[in-house]
Amino acid sequence: MLSVGLPFPQVLAAAQAGAGWAFEHLYRELAPSVTGYLRLHGALEPEDLASETFISVFTGLASFSGDEGALRAWVFTIAHRRLVDDWRRRDRRPQHAEVGADVLESRPGGDAEEDALAQLGSATVQEMCAILPADQRAVILLRILADLTVEQVASVMGRSVSAVKALQQRGLATLRSEFGRPGDTLGAGPAMSGMR
Repeated sequence: MLSVGLPFPQVLAAAQAGAGWAFEHLYRELAPSVTGYLRLHGALEPEDLASETFISVFTGLASFSGDEGALRAWVFTIAHRRLVDDWRRRDRRPQHAEVGADVLESRPGGDAEEDALAQLGSATVQEMCAILPADQRAVILLRILADLTVEQVASVMGRSVSAVKALQQRGLATLRSEFGRPGDTLGAGPAMSGMR
Protein backbone atom coordinates (compact mmCIF):
# COMPACT_ATOMS: atom_id res chain seq x y z
CA MET A 1 0.00 0.00 0.00
CA LEU A 2 2.53 2.62 1.07
CA SER A 3 4.87 3.92 -1.59
CA VAL A 4 6.66 6.58 0.45
CA GLY A 5 9.66 4.36 1.01
CA LEU A 6 9.28 4.23 4.78
CA PRO A 7 7.97 1.20 6.65
CA PHE A 8 4.29 1.39 7.52
CA PRO A 9 4.88 1.53 11.31
CA GLN A 10 6.99 4.69 10.86
CA VAL A 11 4.37 6.40 8.67
CA LEU A 12 1.62 5.42 11.12
CA ALA A 13 3.62 6.65 14.13
CA ALA A 14 4.33 9.95 12.38
CA ALA A 15 0.64 10.40 11.50
CA GLN A 16 -0.36 9.57 15.07
CA ALA A 17 2.14 12.17 16.30
CA GLY A 18 0.53 14.78 14.03
CA ALA A 19 3.02 14.93 11.15
CA GLY A 20 1.26 16.57 8.20
CA TRP A 21 3.27 14.69 5.58
CA ALA A 22 2.18 11.36 7.06
CA PHE A 23 -1.50 12.36 7.12
CA GLU A 24 -1.19 13.54 3.54
CA HIS A 25 0.46 10.32 2.47
CA LEU A 26 -2.21 8.12 4.07
CA TYR A 27 -4.90 10.25 2.46
CA ARG A 28 -3.28 10.09 -1.01
CA GLU A 29 -2.94 6.32 -0.75
CA LEU A 30 -6.47 5.59 0.45
CA ALA A 31 -8.77 8.41 -0.72
CA PRO A 32 -9.08 7.39 -4.39
CA SER A 33 -10.25 3.88 -3.50
CA VAL A 34 -12.59 5.17 -0.79
CA THR A 35 -14.09 7.74 -3.17
CA GLY A 36 -14.45 5.10 -5.90
CA TYR A 37 -16.19 2.74 -3.48
CA LEU A 38 -18.63 5.47 -2.44
CA ARG A 39 -19.23 6.60 -6.03
CA LEU A 40 -19.90 3.09 -7.32
CA HIS A 41 -22.36 2.62 -4.48
CA GLY A 42 -24.38 5.54 -5.78
CA ALA A 43 -23.45 8.20 -3.24
CA LEU A 44 -24.67 11.55 -4.57
CA GLU A 45 -21.66 13.36 -3.13
CA PRO A 46 -18.88 10.75 -2.88
CA GLU A 47 -16.15 13.34 -2.34
CA ASP A 48 -18.06 14.82 0.61
CA LEU A 49 -18.56 11.39 2.18
CA ALA A 50 -14.88 10.61 1.60
CA SER A 51 -13.97 13.86 3.36
CA GLU A 52 -16.21 12.94 6.29
CA THR A 53 -14.56 9.51 6.36
CA PHE A 54 -11.05 10.97 6.55
CA ILE A 55 -12.01 13.50 9.20
CA SER A 56 -13.10 10.53 11.32
CA VAL A 57 -9.96 8.59 10.41
CA PHE A 58 -7.61 11.39 11.34
CA THR A 59 -9.57 12.16 14.51
CA GLY A 60 -9.38 8.54 15.66
CA LEU A 61 -5.93 7.69 14.30
CA ALA A 62 -4.19 8.20 17.65
CA SER A 63 -6.02 5.20 19.10
CA PHE A 64 -5.54 2.94 16.04
CA SER A 65 -3.20 -0.03 16.25
CA GLY A 66 -2.54 -2.59 13.58
CA ASP A 67 -0.85 -3.23 10.26
CA GLU A 68 -1.57 -1.87 6.77
CA GLY A 69 -4.36 -4.34 6.14
CA ALA A 70 -6.01 -3.46 9.43
CA LEU A 71 -5.78 0.25 8.56
CA ARG A 72 -7.45 -0.32 5.17
CA ALA A 73 -10.20 -2.36 6.85
CA TRP A 74 -10.71 0.32 9.51
CA VAL A 75 -10.87 3.14 6.91
CA PHE A 76 -13.37 1.23 4.78
CA THR A 77 -15.44 0.39 7.86
CA ILE A 78 -15.76 4.12 8.50
CA ALA A 79 -16.53 4.79 4.80
CA HIS A 80 -19.18 2.07 4.76
CA ARG A 81 -20.81 3.54 7.86
CA ARG A 82 -20.83 7.00 6.28
CA LEU A 83 -22.46 5.47 3.20
CA VAL A 84 -25.16 3.74 5.26
CA ASP A 85 -25.78 7.00 7.14
CA ASP A 86 -26.10 8.79 3.78
CA TRP A 87 -28.63 6.22 2.57
CA ARG A 88 -30.65 6.71 5.75
CA ARG A 89 -30.58 10.51 5.36
CA ARG A 90 -31.68 10.20 1.75
CA ASP A 91 -34.54 7.87 2.73
CA ARG A 92 -35.75 10.43 5.26
CA ARG A 93 -35.32 13.37 2.86
CA PRO A 94 -35.64 12.13 -0.73
CA GLN A 95 -33.39 13.91 -3.20
CA HIS A 96 -34.54 14.83 -6.69
CA ALA A 97 -31.07 15.25 -8.16
CA GLU A 98 -30.01 12.59 -10.62
CA VAL A 99 -26.51 11.37 -11.20
CA GLY A 100 -25.55 11.58 -14.87
CA ALA A 101 -24.35 8.55 -16.79
CA ASP A 102 -20.94 10.16 -17.24
CA VAL A 103 -20.24 10.49 -13.49
CA LEU A 104 -17.42 7.94 -13.56
CA GLU A 105 -15.80 9.36 -16.65
CA SER A 106 -15.67 12.88 -15.25
CA ARG A 107 -14.04 12.05 -11.92
CA PRO A 108 -10.73 10.22 -11.67
CA GLY A 109 -10.33 7.48 -9.08
CA GLY A 110 -7.65 5.24 -7.63
CA ASP A 111 -5.40 2.77 -9.39
CA ALA A 112 -7.80 -0.17 -9.02
CA GLU A 113 -10.67 1.89 -10.31
CA GLU A 114 -8.61 3.26 -13.22
CA ASP A 115 -7.54 -0.25 -14.18
CA ALA A 116 -11.12 -1.51 -14.04
CA LEU A 117 -12.43 1.46 -16.01
CA ALA A 118 -9.72 1.14 -18.63
CA GLN A 119 -10.45 -2.56 -19.08
CA LEU A 120 -14.22 -2.56 -18.92
CA GLY A 121 -15.25 1.04 -19.59
CA SER A 122 -17.15 3.20 -17.16
CA ALA A 123 -20.56 2.36 -18.61
CA THR A 124 -19.93 -1.35 -18.10
CA VAL A 125 -18.75 -0.81 -14.52
CA GLN A 126 -21.87 1.23 -13.77
CA GLU A 127 -24.05 -1.40 -15.41
CA MET A 128 -22.36 -4.19 -13.47
CA CYS A 129 -22.78 -2.37 -10.17
CA ALA A 130 -26.38 -1.43 -10.91
CA ILE A 131 -27.57 -5.02 -11.35
CA LEU A 132 -26.23 -6.17 -8.00
CA PRO A 133 -28.18 -5.74 -4.76
CA ALA A 134 -26.46 -3.31 -2.37
CA ASP A 135 -25.03 -6.00 -0.09
CA GLN A 136 -23.52 -8.03 -2.96
CA ARG A 137 -22.18 -4.84 -4.57
CA ALA A 138 -20.59 -3.84 -1.26
CA VAL A 139 -18.83 -7.19 -0.94
CA ILE A 140 -17.50 -7.15 -4.51
CA LEU A 141 -16.32 -3.53 -4.29
CA LEU A 142 -14.70 -4.00 -0.88
CA ARG A 143 -12.87 -7.05 -2.19
CA ILE A 144 -11.70 -5.36 -5.43
CA LEU A 145 -11.37 -1.62 -4.73
CA ALA A 146 -10.45 -1.84 -1.07
CA ASP A 147 -8.45 -5.05 -1.53
CA LEU A 148 -9.87 -6.43 1.73
CA THR A 149 -9.96 -10.06 2.80
CA VAL A 150 -13.27 -11.84 3.30
CA GLU A 151 -12.75 -11.55 7.06
CA GLN A 152 -12.13 -7.81 6.81
CA VAL A 153 -15.22 -7.34 4.61
CA ALA A 154 -17.27 -9.23 7.21
CA SER A 155 -16.01 -6.85 9.87
CA VAL A 156 -16.72 -3.76 7.73
CA MET A 157 -20.26 -4.89 6.97
CA GLY A 158 -21.05 -6.37 10.37
CA ARG A 159 -21.75 -9.78 8.81
CA SER A 160 -20.41 -13.26 9.36
CA VAL A 161 -17.62 -14.60 7.16
CA SER A 162 -19.97 -17.25 5.75
CA ALA A 163 -22.57 -14.58 4.89
CA VAL A 164 -19.91 -12.52 3.07
CA LYS A 165 -18.73 -15.59 1.16
CA ALA A 166 -22.32 -16.33 0.14
CA LEU A 167 -22.91 -12.73 -0.96
CA GLN A 168 -19.67 -12.76 -2.95
CA GLN A 169 -20.57 -16.05 -4.58
CA ARG A 170 -24.08 -14.84 -5.53
CA GLY A 171 -22.72 -11.52 -6.79
CA LEU A 172 -20.08 -13.16 -8.97
CA ALA A 173 -22.65 -15.66 -10.27
CA THR A 174 -24.97 -12.78 -11.22
CA LEU A 175 -22.14 -10.94 -12.98
CA ARG A 176 -21.08 -14.12 -14.81
CA SER A 177 -24.63 -14.79 -16.00
CA GLU A 178 -25.17 -11.19 -17.13
CA PHE A 179 -21.78 -10.33 -18.58
CA GLY A 180 -19.93 -13.57 -19.23
CA ARG A 181 -19.64 -14.82 -22.77
CA PRO A 182 -19.82 -18.54 -23.58
CA GLY A 183 -16.48 -20.07 -22.64
CA ASP A 184 -15.51 -16.90 -20.78
CA THR A 185 -15.19 -16.84 -17.01
CA LEU A 186 -15.71 -13.52 -15.33
CA GLY A 187 -13.32 -13.39 -12.47
CA ALA A 188 -10.42 -15.01 -14.29
CA GLY A 189 -8.56 -11.70 -14.56
CA PRO A 190 -6.17 -10.32 -11.94
CA ALA A 191 -8.79 -8.14 -10.23
CA MET A 192 -11.01 -11.07 -9.31
CA SER A 193 -8.48 -13.88 -9.17
CA GLY A 194 -8.49 -14.16 -5.39
CA MET A 195 -12.25 -13.95 -5.02
CA ARG A 196 -13.26 -17.55 -5.53
